[in-house]
Amino acid sequence: MDRTTFPHFHAITTRWKDNDVYGHVNNVEYYSFFDTVINEFLIRAGRLDIHGGPVIGLCVESQCTFKASLAFPDTVDAGLRVAKLGNSSVTYEIGLFRSGDSAAAAIGRFVHVFVDREHRRPVPLPDELRTALEGIA
Repeated sequence: MDRTTFPHFHAITTRWKDNDVYGHVNNVEYYSFFDTVINEFLIRAGRLDIHGGPVIGLCVESQCTFKASLAFPDTVDAGLRVAKLGNSSVTYEIGLFRSGDSAAAAIGRFVHVFVDREHRRPVPLPDELRTALEGIA
């Protein structure tokens, strides 16, 4: 996958604490980058109210394939697209690119199930959210 695969990007600045003793961004931070680009999109484009809305997204599956190291002080361009849009679930694909690179440093997969905040049971995607997600499918 290259940059052209992803219709949405969000720039993330690495932090000093992201590096591990081996001098590169620790693998756990890649998942944090996934979470950041997804939720940035859901909040801004999909108008998801993470604090008080009746619907929330729960991660039920995630995966990362590492291709190259990232390190502080890199800027990571996190690309996002929808691979599958269901009634109450979304499968995303994420590409993490060092700023200026055309090849991904990591490729991710992340599945959200949207549930009722109170009862935690799956619910249909709200219309505004579905429309935003369709725009990056």
